[in-house]
Amino acid sequence: MKTRITELFGIQHPIIQGGMHFVGFAELAAAVSNAGGLGIVTGLTQRTPELLAHEIRRCREMTDKPFGVNLTFLPVLTAPDYPGYIRAIIDGGVKVIHKCTSVRHSLKAESIGCDAVSVDGFECGGHPGEDDVPNFILLPRAAEALKIPFVASGGMADGRSLVAALALGAEGINMGTRFIATQEAPVHDKVKQAIVAASELDTRLVMRSLRNTERVLRNGAVDRLLEKERALGASLKFEDIINEVAGVYPRIMLQGEMDAGAWSCGMVAGLIHDVPTVRELIDRIMREAEDIVRGRLSGMLTA
Repeated sequence: MKTRITELFGIQHPIIQGGMHFVGFAELAAAVSNAGGLGIVTGLTQRTPELLAHEIRRCREMTDKPFGVNLTFLPVLTAPDYPGYIRAIIDGGVKVIHKCTSVRHSLKAESIGCDAVSVDGFECGGHPGEDDVPNFILLPRAAEALKIPFVASGGMADGRSLVAALALGAEGINMGTRFIATQEAPVHDKVKQAIVAASELDTRLVMRSLRNTERVLRNGAVDRLLEKERALGASLKFEDIINEVAGVYPRIMLQGEMDAGAWSCGMVAGLIHDVPTVRELIDRIMREAEDIVRGRLSGMLTA
């Protein structure tokens, strides 16, 4: 399948792996790139710029295909060495796509020279912004306004997602939660099974009053966090919920402590029913997409 995204990044399939904390290690990024997509190494998972540079080199040893690096800028108590991380990314020669949750932010990214953007709808895991616009509205609005190519993120899981995203104006899809539930994802099996077991009703929005909204999978820690938000209301501070959100990802993703804290997960969990290899997943998506375009949709056309 040829789109502006496949042409821009030199990849076979218009499928990008989302940047995910303590998920986007070299192993997963290389597997996605080797299967024809664009794998992404997550920058802040590495504790220092030097470790990120090492992870980029490690990924290069695993694949000769293009891959990218995710670098998240979020409000934190102690900011990491962002200039150092940026230098490591630039020195590694990898590309970064800007994530946007609104048309106005996408236009800003375009105006300052971004080559492409990921447009994330309200369904997405992680940080969906504060406008609460789902992809059925957000994607065609982005297509109306943008000149640069964009990929759709949030709710993407299969060939139906890809065809729908293309129909709404995107040039490909960005998948996060779906790639966690793959064999190569270097996370605890309990995390993968939690996604498979979850329905589309099992995510919650936290940190809304802090305007740092995050979509997470419901668990004991999330219930405690939401109770604090209800009790404290507008007076809530990040320090009040630090035990539920700070430093919890290694315990969850690597050790399988499923109630240790809040962790990002999209509503798309309701569409995830297995844990295939990355190549099996990407090949299946492309096969399903082709069957839809050549079969079901073309069969609806009348002379």
